[in-house]
Amino acid sequence: MSLPVPVSHRPFAAVGLAAALSLIAAGAARAEPAMVAPPQADAAPSIRLPAPGRGTPDSFADLAARLLPAVVNVSTTETVKPGDDDGDSEGDGEDAPQIPNFPEGSPFEKFFHDFMSHQNGPEAAPRKMQALGSGFIIDASGIVVTNNHVIRHADQITVTLQDNTVLKARLLGHDDRTDLAVLKVETPHPLPAVSFGDSDHARVGDWVLAIGNPFGLSGTVTAGIISSRGRNIEQGPYDDFIQTDAPINKGNSGGPLFDMQGQVIGINTAIYSPSGGSIGIGFSIPSAEARGIIDQLRRTGKVSRGWIGVRIQDVTQDIADGLGLKAAHGALIAGVEAKGPAAAAKLQVGDVIQTLNGKDIDGRALPRLMADTAPGQVVKLGVWRHGQVVTASVTVGALPEDPKEAPAPKPETKAQGSVQLQGLGLTVGAIDDVARQKFNLAEGQKGVVVTSVAQDGAAADRGLRAGDVITQVQQAEVATPADLRRLVDAARAKHRQSILFLVQNGDGLRWVPLSLADDAK
Repeated sequence: MSLPVPVSHRPFAAVGLAAALSLIAAGAARAEPAMVAPPQADAAPSIRLPAPGRGTPDSFADLAARLLPAVVNVSTTETVKPGDDDGDSEGDGEDAPQIPNFPEGSPFEKFFHDFMSHQNGPEAAPRKMQALGSGFIIDASGIVVTNNHVIRHADQITVTLQDNTVLKARLLGHDDRTDLAVLKVETPHPLPAVSFGDSDHARVGDWVLAIGNPFGLSGTVTAGIISSRGRNIEQGPYDDFIQTDAPINKGNSGGPLFDMQGQVIGINTAIYSPSGGSIGIGFSIPSAEARGIIDQLRRTGKVSRGWIGVRIQDVTQDIADGLGLKAAHGALIAGVEAKGPAAAAKLQVGDVIQTLNGKDIDGRALPRLMADTAPGQVVKLGVWRHGQVVTASVTVGALPEDPKEAPAPKPETKAQGSVQLQGLGLTVGAIDDVARQKFNLAEGQKGVVVTSVAQDGAAADRGLRAGDVITQVQQAEVATPADLRRLVDAARAKHRQSILFLVQNGDGLRWVPLSLADDAK
């Protein structure tokens, strides 16, 4: 009979609420859980198996015995000052008392409230927070790989080997975008190490082993298969995770995912869980992505990425219909950085990037492929623009620390009138002084502003809300509500099933397809 394991302890923080996808910090005391919907699987055509399936291995014992010495426990200590946000919204720290649910207004409720206020008030003393995670040795000299969220904000990092040897570690470098970190420990003798394999050759259904320290239980080995490839779990701009059903829990963060040859093909980093424990849906950073980043962190302590200065969306079927594309294919440009490489190559908002150096791409893959391209390299982009395919040569730049995208400049025009589009479920108005003040719009903002959205209309279904600004319709700029009405009427006259709006709000620019099937003039 298995014993229940508490999941609210700080060393094993960061697995989230019901139906939440979260970092499996198991000691990422500050890791923030991300609330997302389960990823949707793409329908795949039926295929004929190339060969009969192989049987289950008789045992993983020999493989596990060879790999265990290279997997380590990563422990961190952080000083939290009074008033600091501990970053853990899912539970209290390991040293924090659990407050009972007393009746509202009772003396006990007041007592515990006053006690906690004193403990966390400005006069309270700083306290130490500890966290646990996993890692693995990739070089006998003492190079250790783990997750960034395991060591983030740490004042002190220690690595515990399988034989219980405790070594102090220093941080060589970390990367927030891919959640990777590299540590160095000093040791008088070579350490057991493991090597990276090629995750690109790993197939769905292949056996894998995960080794780590779930809930602080060091040296735990679990087995499963690769459940899927190329998962986008909305954790970052370069998501391309391996999904596995090998049990992964709090504390496995930063631990390795091995193939049957004993090579690391993934770095365990996240789980999807309604309860905080493993339900057989775990995610690993593929070794093909991690190796280059880890090499840069070892050499320079930071990561240099390629960048062309565009904000893109994947081309869905609705967007393809709105553009007149025959197939939903490519990356639609929603914004161009004014001084970026794409602007220098004359790329435009509304262009659809369909190929990179002759290979087909989609919107999800483009940021990752650009990031993997060395700054200074020239790439050839196949671009669909207003029904024609053109080739653009772009010299890749280095990703700025905090790139800010800006829309292309638009000509000054007088705003006039308002238009109600009942079939689309929205009303738009001119951008005048009243609208700028009401919706907090910038002085130079161009386009038309959404003044109201019907709750049961197509616009509401697509996430539009009052205060959003429509800057383009069908890749044509709009300056007045009359412009918008004219372009909508033109799309209906061509019997289009949907129409594309380029919408700007506090989150930036995005293309929004709206169905014209029920639109009324």
